[in-house]
Amino acid sequence: MDDVLDAYSRAVIEVVARVSPSVANLRVRLRSRSGAREAGGAAVAIAGNELVTNAHVVPASTRGGWASFPDGRELRFSVTGRDPFSDLAVIGVDEGGLHPAELGDASTLQVGQLVVAIGNPHGFAGSVTAGVVSAVGRSLPARAGGTLRTIDNVIQTDASLNPGNSGGALATSDGRVVGINTALAGMGLGLAVPVNAHTRGLIEMLAGEGRVRRAYLGVGAAPRPLPPKAVAALGRTTGIELIDIAPGSPAGRAGLHPEDIVVALNGSPVETVEELQRLLSADAIGTPQSVTLVREGAVMEIEVLPAELAA
Repeated sequence: MDDVLDAYSRAVIEVVARVSPSVANLRVRLRSRSGAREAGGAAVAIAGNELVTNAHVVPASTRGGWASFPDGRELRFSVTGRDPFSDLAVIGVDEGGLHPAELGDASTLQVGQLVVAIGNPHGFAGSVTAGVVSAVGRSLPARAGGTLRTIDNVIQTDASLNPGNSGGALATSDGRVVGINTALAGMGLGLAVPVNAHTRGLIEMLAGEGRVRRAYLGVGAAPRPLPPKAVAALGRTTGIELIDIAPGSPAGRAGLHPEDIVVALNGSPVETVEELQRLLSADAIGTPQSVTLVREGAVMEIEVLPAELAA
């Protein structure tokens, strides 16, 4: 038993040695009606002068702040770009020489796999907790203004997370960062935004353009089984039913109606709201899209011209 515990301890210690130099403690200066105030969080270095954190750690009212590192350096930072719909943000520091973390691929995670969380809970910089991947493929709602979207493939872990862990690293036993800790959903239930091919692309857009561009139809929807006639025609059983159509939205202008069941966009199947969101990338903005839908039992196609979603 002692050998098992020693092996576990060595694994955690090795992760901390590799990852903690890349994790910064943030002091965030915020604007408020009563003046400036400070909040805390964490961030993970991804380049010589760039770090990734959560968008909610550096909200729109952020005036900048300070990032402190385990080597004793304290550097001023500013926000390069933030994306509330993925809860990711990129910040830049005045000086280079950061120790970038090695990013992994959350799509390879397995339930039960060891993970280590490093962050700044309650202002205690460099705090470490360990646990396992409790579940993968979770969803987390993200709202900006009046628009609600879903963060896909969120990682659930029992590694203890507390206020201030947000923006910190969730790493595997080989020292690769596979998640950015984002939320505490309950005792023993922490959530992290995955680091995968999709979110790497978002991080690159934030670093390069300062924002993430997405297409927008202006619909509210939910999954719904298809009627038998449509199942026979399409060879599929599920689509998403349009519940709300925003006035003046691309969907409204195109003639989409509540109770329409969308089954494809440009030929790509749509069975969940998340699938539709993924298809509405920046490439779709201002480009005609063919929506295949079922209306009153009949299959039809309607062309819609997506606009850009304002975060």
